[in-house]
Amino acid sequence: MKTPVPQPSGDPFECGRASYYADSLAGNGTSSGEPYDPLKYTAAHKTLPFGTKIRVVRTDDNRSVNVVVNDRGPFTPGRITDISRVAAEDIGLVIDGTTEVCIYIR
Repeated sequence: MKTPVPQPSGDPFECGRASYYADSLAGNGTSSGEPYDPLKYTAAHKTLPFGTKIRVVRTDDNRSVNVVVNDRGPFTPGRITDISRVAAEDIGLVIDGTTEVCIYIR
């Protein structure tokens, strides 16, 4: 069992739906030029600068994960971030596909 991680204090930067990258995208280039690696803790966001560290927190059960923005997107209406496979596994997103989250700048 993982040790609980303290949740961020203060107001979230943004709340909305999150999804995760399909396994078939492994090795494809991201907007930052890095290849997508499903085993790295990374994320896509429409406006945050590359290299921004964010905490993605599920609103239903408060599971959270820290990731670094290295891509643009998602481009599906209503979604605010896509996270890597390993990050999605950490918060149970692989099972659900999408979920409501809040993003905190770290």
